[in-house]
Amino acid sequence: MSWNPALEPGCPDIVDSDAIETLIIPRSRDLGGFEVRRALPAPKRQMVGPFIFFDQAGPAEFLTGQGVDVRPHPHIGLGTVTYLFRGDFHHRDSTGADQIIKPGELNWMVAGRGVSHSERTSATARSGPNSLFGIQTWLALPEAQEDIAPTFAHHGKGTLPVIEEDGVSVRLILGTAYGEVAPATMFSETFYADVKLDAGRMLPMPDDHEDRGIYIVEGSISVAGQDFDAGQMMVFRPGDRITVVAGERGARLMILGGATFSGPRYIWWNFVASSKERLEEAKADWRAENWGKGRFDLPVDDRDEFIPLPE
Repeated sequence: MSWNPALEPGCPDIVDSDAIETLIIPRSRDLGGFEVRRALPAPKRQMVGPFIFFDQAGPAEFLTGQGVDVRPHPHIGLGTVTYLFRGDFHHRDSTGADQIIKPGELNWMVAGRGVSHSERTSATARSGPNSLFGIQTWLALPEAQEDIAPTFAHHGKGTLPVIEEDGVSVRLILGTAYGEVAPATMFSETFYADVKLDAGRMLPMPDDHEDRGIYIVEGSISVAGQDFDAGQMMVFRPGDRITVVAGERGARLMILGGATFSGPRYIWWNFVASSKERLEEAKADWRAENWGKGRFDLPVDDRDEFIPLPE
């Protein structure tokens, strides 16, 4: 979820590998009916390009009438990215956005100075058994954009560029890669893509971005003769030419990265900032519950409850 239930990010485990700069083994967290695996931030790797938070939500199965209900909660200093493989989310936020997202689509919410949003399984999905499986990640904003007005954009499946060859499919979600440009507005050099590989098929990583990483969603891959299974993230050294090979079951990957960020970011709960002072100001504003008269408001048509500031 783009909601962080803990005050601190909760870093995953990490092991070293000669073939890659960093190998991250996410820890699992049960959020009541579904599991989240968090890959970023990690103990020795806070970010990959602008990506500062990376969660796999599910896979999870729900009975009729059940689903996910993440109450309204705040963000500052980041953009949230929602991308689903199965299921749906009904997104509402304080910009007035009201959007159901389905597999292969993109929700891109830029918090800037401050935004609140909720994410719930849609009423249509709850009418029968339903499932959830997807990735949610945060991109830190450069200092020049930390205080911009919040925005929301939805991009349908048909608007995201797809590159296909025999046994290889790449859907570009954000930024630029392999000569294609995704439609969402970026604030720093970025790439993010959903990759499907048949067994034995190869994928060269983009070599025009400084920071590059892979998260294995399903299946397995081989990198420099080493095998890696689903649920692992690897980050590569800048400048190395990297090609991955899918295992005998094939593979589904999220590839991500961009320019190395100008400096580290502070993270507390759902807030990301270039200074601790910005975090303290956001804490005070959410605690004040001064909806619509200060930094924060509540989402349109979802104002009856919210997640209070943790103490």
